[in-house]
Amino acid sequence: MPTVVTDAKFFNCTQSRELAEKIAAAYGSKLGNVITSTYSDGEFQPSFEESVRGSRVFIIGSTHPGADHLMEMLLMLDAAKRASARHITAVMPYFGWARQDRKDKPRVPIAAKMIASILETAGATRIITMDLHADQIQGFFEKPVDHLFASTVFLPYLRNLNLSNLTIASPDMGGSKRAYAYSKALESDVVICYKQRVKANVISHMELIGNVEGRNVVLVDDMVDTAGTLTKAADLMMERGAVSVRAICTHPVLSGEAYERVEKSKLQELIVTDSIPLKKESRKIKVVSCADLFADVMNRVHNNRSISSKFIM
Repeated sequence: MPTVVTDAKFFNCTQSRELAEKIAAAYGSKLGNVITSTYSDGEFQPSFEESVRGSRVFIIGSTHPGADHLMEMLLMLDAAKRASARHITAVMPYFGWARQDRKDKPRVPIAAKMIASILETAGATRIITMDLHADQIQGFFEKPVDHLFASTVFLPYLRNLNLSNLTIASPDMGGSKRAYAYSKALESDVVICYKQRVKANVISHMELIGNVEGRNVVLVDDMVDTAGTLTKAADLMMERGAVSVRAICTHPVLSGEAYERVEKSKLQELIVTDSIPLKKESRKIKVVSCADLFADVMNRVHNNRSISSKFIM
């Protein structure tokens, strides 16, 4: 029986159009035609304006809150399924709601698991994402998950800085595994911040485990939300004698007063990917694109080739 070769088609959710255009261009293709109609009450309906029957469809969209971003991805998955696409891949550079990956107190949801189930029910036959808040979220899916690491794009950037006396830092205990992975690749020391919270996004106390005196420090985290942890850690390290402090954070959520905190902090630079579009420019924020990484992996997935070379960490 002859092998069925499907076409690869690319579509974007509204909030991720700029990144989707970069990914499609790096792949050597163009975005497909999809329009979204909006009712006066805010309800919306995406529509594929070209046939996807028998095709491999890549739907590109980060699902950072609010819920409209997630809902748009779900509606597009359902539309592709009902239009008889052969393979439907949800390309989610940022997988939102991932911080709710466990019950940390009674009577709360495990939102990451719920959303994984909804994505599959809507029609996703594969998930491609990057730097999940917790690696084990992959286990919430019954479909294949390609979990990429932003270290693929961050490590070359860090090496080009040619920093002497480099130390990698984790802003909390939970990120220590990620920090150790970077330190191994860069052959550097590691320090860890220990923090206590009174509630979400509010730190009551922070202490430093390790020595940063005379060191160029790079904080590593999967996301930056209010920037409270990062800026407090940077200020603490400068007080302890660090020469400079930078931060690399994959997903620039940057909510609330985050931009103002970054500008006023002792951070020399905040390096992020374009998994989420920035709300505004900042002289301290440097964006490194992840488009080439996703385009390469999507090409390999479409042509049934290994992607193991992309897992630096």
